[in-house]
Amino acid sequence: MGKQPNLYAFNDISALARTLRTYVIQCQNAGFERHNLFKVAVSGGSLPSTLANALLEPGDGGSDDAVDFAKWEIFFADERAVPLDHAESNYKLLKDELLDKIPKGMSQPNVHPINVEYLDDVQEMADQYQEALMQSFAAKDSVKLPIFDLLLLGCGPDGHTCSLFPNHELLRESDAWVAPIEDSPKPPAKRITLSLPVVTHGTKIAFVATGAGKKDILKQIFDTEEGRSLPCGLVNEGGAEKVSWFTDNGAVEDVGFPRRGSL
Repeated sequence: MGKQPNLYAFNDISALARTLRTYVIQCQNAGFERHNLFKVAVSGGSLPSTLANALLEPGDGGSDDAVDFAKWEIFFADERAVPLDHAESNYKLLKDELLDKIPKGMSQPNVHPINVEYLDDVQEMADQYQEALMQSFAAKDSVKLPIFDLLLLGCGPDGHTCSLFPNHELLRESDAWVAPIEDSPKPPAKRITLSLPVVTHGTKIAFVATGAGKKDILKQIFDTEEGRSLPCGLVNEGGAEKVSWFTDNGAVEDVGFPRRGSL
């Protein structure tokens, strides 16, 4: 058996957030050492709220517990083809839950929203977003895949992550960095998403999944053969030990997969 993902379970969200903060700052500082930037992809759902709990708490004052948003470059792991102020927008969610709550004295990160000129043409929207990635990660012909310092992802009740859905043809996309989807089984139907190879190519990949509503799908992902073919299972397989799951006890109540005690 090859190397496996790391599964962490906590008594409550605040305990999870404290460890997530440590983990994110470790990833941030490693990114600073590599290229003096922290390049991160985030998804929507409950993740931005948990991220705010983790990052906006005052630190202990030490250099290894400092969030330096000025050097953060934030992309979206997926986005819906809606205006940036729309209730379904992942950008709006991140803005409401995290960006607007960053204290005045702290710098703001560099955030890359979608180009809303192309709401009616998701292929062009995906191409434009890939162009933004190319500008950040070097020209596509010199880099086969972008390497994010960290991808922060969620897990849907069907095992989807980003806008990569079970049994969808996009799971086989191997060339594009960013792909359009016009038939998302979860509304809204039109979206763009990072492709699976981009996700698994990240330096670190973190899932945040909480609540008893996740326990059935997490048991499937971690404990069954068919769960390995779900999008989250494919990320586990492709990312192996680079993948860490931050969960609460309710979400992994029935999971037999071994849990790790600490980072």
